[in-house]
Amino acid sequence: MSRIGRKPITIPEKVKIEPKAGFLEITGPLGKINQKIPHGINLQIDKNVATLVPDSKEDESLRALHGLARTLVQNAVIGVTTGFKKELEIQGLGYRAQIAGDKLTLALGFASPIVFVLPAGIKATVDPKQTLVSISGVDAYLVGEVAARIRRLKKPEPYKGSGVRYVGERIIRKAGKAAAGAVGGGAAGGKK
Repeated sequence: MSRIGRKPITIPEKVKIEPKAGFLEITGPLGKINQKIPHGINLQIDKNVATLVPDSKEDESLRALHGLARTLVQNAVIGVTTGFKKELEIQGLGYRAQIAGDKLTLALGFASPIVFVLPAGIKATVDPKQTLVSISGVDAYLVGEVAARIRRLKKPEPYKGSGVRYVGERIIRKAGKAAAGAVGGGAAGGKK
């Protein structure tokens, strides 16, 4: 058995887990998630504690999937109670974001603004300065995927640092041509 898979999952009061054919339906105050679980792993619920148990303790493939299944169910329980959130920061002259319904419009230095359509279950908010975008939702995977796709539209460049980055992300900066020439002394030396 997996060490992570053996850990029990505490089910909060307002969360309901229903086993279905091949997946679990997890319902809470923020929404509902249908989480697939691998074949050969079963859910046991005792009062407000859930545990995942593999069919066979000797099967190595089930051992690896045991920990994965437990983590997926735990993330679903957290998602329907508190939700997940990723924050993106936009840096650059004239770079900004606006939200209208399910469409996020980003001005990132291209000829025309980029319109990013948010998938169902994802909410985005933009601060008044239009440089901080918060992505939130119930599904941890979907929140991370949407944030990564928005960041991929204009990655932070290493010279000025302009672009879209996660809040708190550290970008390794490079010295430009002027700084590199002053340090090296140039190619003016040699025999005469």
